[in-house]
Amino acid sequence: MAKEEKTFYPQRVWNDTEGNPINAHGGGVLYHDGVYYWFGEHKADTTCSAMVGVTCYASKNLTEWENKGVALAVDADDSESDIAMGCILERPKVVYNKKTGKFVMWFHLELKDKGYESARYGVAVSDVVTGPYRFLRSGRANPGKFSLGVTAADIAALDTLVEERLAYRTAEWQEAVKQGLYMKRDFEGGQMARDQTVFVDDDGKAYHIFSSEENLTLHIAELTDDYLYHTGRYARMAPGGENEAPAIFKKDGTYWMITSGCTGWAPNEARMFSASHIMGPWKQHPNPCVGTDAAITFGGQSTYIIKVENRKDAYIFMGDIWRPEHPNDSRYLWLPIRFQDGRPVLEWMDSWSLDYFRVK
Repeated sequence: MAKEEKTFYPQRVWNDTEGNPINAHGGGVLYHDGVYYWFGEHKADTTCSAMVGVTCYASKNLTEWENKGVALAVDADDSESDIAMGCILERPKVVYNKKTGKFVMWFHLELKDKGYESARYGVAVSDVVTGPYRFLRSGRANPGKFSLGVTAADIAALDTLVEERLAYRTAEWQEAVKQGLYMKRDFEGGQMARDQTVFVDDDGKAYHIFSSEENLTLHIAELTDDYLYHTGRYARMAPGGENEAPAIFKKDGTYWMITSGCTGWAPNEARMFSASHIMGPWKQHPNPCVGTDAAITFGGQSTYIIKVENRKDAYIFMGDIWRPEHPNDSRYLWLPIRFQDGRPVLEWMDSWSLDYFRVK
């Protein structure tokens, strides 16, 4: 096998086993029965709208990827469908439910021709890991529910917050956001759900983590045992902190989350948080990136963190280098995570291999 087939080259074009560029952006990786499955957005050349859907690739070594086709197709026939061709379908993540034997996909959805005003999640399910996945529904998250820890006094205080009376970006507005200005606004119809991921904990409980409240606050929402619905229990993380692109992993009992700021398609400085319980409280740490271009996350943005099987303390930061003028030419930014004084660190490498990690 050629060396190049065993090596990760961040920023370069990555080809599948047939020699075609891999088209799976904003994605995540599921490990199942000895195989890694990479799900991501199929991007067109001139639009970020979804013209195909979610693609799936399979690999046993994380470097050679076989195209398994379209796992979830957009609806080309029904323009009124939630997932009509031309909608915005982003950041798909697939998890396996051991109790039901189903594969469940969650994603961020914006209805066709609505820009980014819909701010919905979408859910699809399949009996087979590669699909096809059957679309179930889309919606806003946890309607009629306040976040964990909100007291009767807090709710009374929230009743005094009126968005129209607050000057945007003032100190008063910022404090109101932290208190729950937009959570209160969206209480009845449900909370906004944009950039997202799904995390399955050691006990089998799953959590949907997404940017909410006009992308100002992250929500960590517990899922039902079948992973198909929210339970109504959720926590607000870094209220008013403007975080998106959440990527989470757990090591030695500590939850780590890497996010980005909200600067559209332009890269920015990564943020990092830790907690001893997934519902918080979360502590913010300095930017995990070090070295040249650390202040712009090496030109990329987080999307997922892969746990490498059969390697000790082996985690891969999975990101995207967006090219909105030609979305299908967006590049993949995968880097090994090293630990310094117990904290995750990301350092640029022109190339690297799984030999970076020790075999168990």
